[in-house]
Amino acid sequence: MKIDVHDSLEAVGPDAWDTLQAESRLRSPFLAWTWQREWVEVFGEGRRLELRRALDDSGRLVALLPLVEIAPDRWLLAGGADVSDYLDLLVARDREEEAWTSLLAARASDRAVWELHAVPADSPTVTALPALAAAVGLAVSAPVEERCPILELPESWDALLASLSGKHRHEISRKLRRFEREAPDGRVSWETTPAGIETRLDEFLALHRRSREGKAKFMDARMERFFRRAIVARAATGGARLAFLDLPDGPIASFVTLEWEGTVGLYNSGFHPEQAVLSPGLVLLAHVIRDAIERGCPRFDFLRGEERYKFEFGPTPVSVHAVSIGSRP
Repeated sequence: MKIDVHDSLEAVGPDAWDTLQAESRLRSPFLAWTWQREWVEVFGEGRRLELRRALDDSGRLVALLPLVEIAPDRWLLAGGADVSDYLDLLVARDREEEAWTSLLAARASDRAVWELHAVPADSPTVTALPALAAAVGLAVSAPVEERCPILELPESWDALLASLSGKHRHEISRKLRRFEREAPDGRVSWETTPAGIETRLDEFLALHRRSREGKAKFMDARMERFFRRAIVARAATGGARLAFLDLPDGPIASFVTLEWEGTVGLYNSGFHPEQAVLSPGLVLLAHVIRDAIERGCPRFDFLRGEERYKFEFGPTPVSVHAVSIGSRP
């Protein structure tokens, strides 16, 4: 297998990139051309990019490994560590070990460290790569980085409630009834088009920044630039939605959701802390999950992080790993 290196994602282009992703094991939005392009444009600005391509003997594209230099001899997989929930080598299904073997052989004498974040636990990058690396004198570490709570959705909202423990079922129902009683003019609204999302994204960002200490620091000017570009780009292909819990004087909670392969992913959130007594985050989340069920989506992914509120709905946590590839000590 031939490995070549380029300094731009355009060396592959959107059509070949997304064709390869359609053939891959991991179909997450964070590996799609639009997401990767926007990440590189914003977070790779002023940094060296090396895009490694793996081609088989017929010249067919088998794998892509886009890396951005973050320090001398340290390279980060495009998508980063903070804004992408599932990442990996982009590679055709069942050719993962073959591709990694060629990529490792091509860099065996290189002392640089490659860092890949948010790699799913069942990926060959976690299960097979350590042995492949050892065979060419390299070392791999792959500790658990975080967990993603995932909920398999039943056929109805009532069936979901019935599957929960009595405590969780009672709490969700109680908070929904209280909101209906104390905020009868409240309603859920959705933005699903690029234009609609652009119109209300400022409201989401304001709620996000005020909802919890630390979120304002996270949502700095560069992060806002990425959000505006990436979320709107996803919406253009039907892959992003913006949900609001509105009162007559303005929204009190909002979620960004991403959608792929029948999965609704809870990407980011914001709520009005002065309205916390109404539990606006949980109320809106219940509506978002119910909407996913009613649209026939089989899976709801809370994405990275094990915050307590996610477990009100009975999900199962699945690990993602931080993978580091470098020379043996």
